[in-house]
Amino acid sequence: MTAAGRRLVQRVSASRAFARVAPHVVPALDRTVHRLTKGKVLPSARMLPGVILTATGARTGQRRRTPLACVPEDAGTWLLVGSNFGRAGHPAWTANLLKNPVAEISWRGRDLPVRARLLTGAERAEAWTAVLRFWPPYAAYQARVTREIRVFRLEPR
Repeated sequence: MTAAGRRLVQRVSASRAFARVAPHVVPALDRTVHRLTKGKVLPSARMLPGVILTATGARTGQRRRTPLACVPEDAGTWLLVGSNFGRAGHPAWTANLLKNPVAEISWRGRDLPVRARLLTGAERAEAWTAVLRFWPPYAAYQARVTREIRVFRLEPR
């Protein structure tokens, strides 16, 4: 993607209109295409790196598959941001990871076992700075909500 294209996508993704529509369209499209291509294609990953997180539901105990943008780190870990597109509540997948941190991700067509850890304090602040450098629209999401957006680090297990 060109620099101008990336700026346009960032501007659109930071808008309130996108926050109203995207949660209903983007995950469903990602899940469907990912399943049909046997894990080879994740449409939203054309804009940002992405994973399909498979975690155990906090209330149901059922396996839940959620397509998410991620920030890959040099150490072979990933940051996940519970922005919920700048909506008021925490996304359900964050509650699932808080209760059941053992999970799996599909990353570039490979299924990998991971353990999630909620970042707090200085570690979260450092990760948040890296997240904003990577995808500035997260700042607009945080500005729209009173909750602190949860940031998780996924580590291979």
